[in-house]
Amino acid sequence: MNYPVENVLIAFLLTAVAGLSTTFGALFILRRKPTNYRFLTTSLGFSAGVMIYVSFVEILQESFNTLQEAYGENTGGWVALASFFGGIALIAIIDQMIPDASNPHEVQSQDAIELAKDELHANYEHAKEGEPVNTADSEALADNPELMRTGLVTALAIAIHNFPEGLATFMAALVNPALGVSITIAIAIHNIPEGISVAVPIYFASGSRRKAIWYTFLSGLAEPLGGLVGFLVLSPFLSPQLLGIVFGIVAGIMVFISFDELLPASEKYGEHHYSIMGLIAGMLVMAVSLQLLA
Repeated sequence: MNYPVENVLIAFLLTAVAGLSTTFGALFILRRKPTNYRFLTTSLGFSAGVMIYVSFVEILQESFNTLQEAYGENTGGWVALASFFGGIALIAIIDQMIPDASNPHEVQSQDAIELAKDELHANYEHAKEGEPVNTADSEALADNPELMRTGLVTALAIAIHNFPEGLATFMAALVNPALGVSITIAIAIHNIPEGISVAVPIYFASGSRRKAIWYTFLSGLAEPLGGLVGFLVLSPFLSPQLLGIVFGIVAGIMVFISFDELLPASEKYGEHHYSIMGLIAGMLVMAVSLQLLA
């Protein structure tokens, strides 16, 4: 199946926007003002609502329609179901392969984030006054093999985790750019706490805000790279059948991310009711958007 060049460019751009939003996560520890956790928890719930609704109502349904047309109602339905739960199994296996300490989807607590912010700004004030900062000097850090190993493991964990997310965003945007915008917004919101989870431990390990920002940037860069590499690998073989399978896998990945990461993170950062209100609002906005586009 051949897609117009502009569709490919739009899909890549949307995937890049979604992925690079992880950099905003670093701002939650670099900014001086108190973090608005009520807004963050509502936003995460909203993102989960968008992803869950669009996965079940639009993407999975597209998988069923495409595969049933290709293989018949019974066989096509079973292939769609296998694709959906295969996507869930894929991202779950990736999650299990990555240690919790290096997993960018293991969300930092409010206390950890605020402690990192306090340390960061205390060091900043000391540096302005010409006083030594409360961390090891840069040469010692550079010669620390444990720190280097931690950095490499973290970078690898980020890349592995974001590749399937990038493919999911890219393929959805490629087939339906309007749908891609909605998914991009949801993925971008969900990548903010991922950025926090990367920035906090990297800052504690290095005492460097530059490294914290750089690692969050790399975590996001893996997402558009994953989308592009996935597309280049699949494009010679794209057919209605393969596309239906990919859509089922994408729906499974997004549903797993919503239930395994977004909703628990939303509960962890704020009050239960704001999480649920965000979830319902996300579903409502997605439902209205799809109806308007119908």
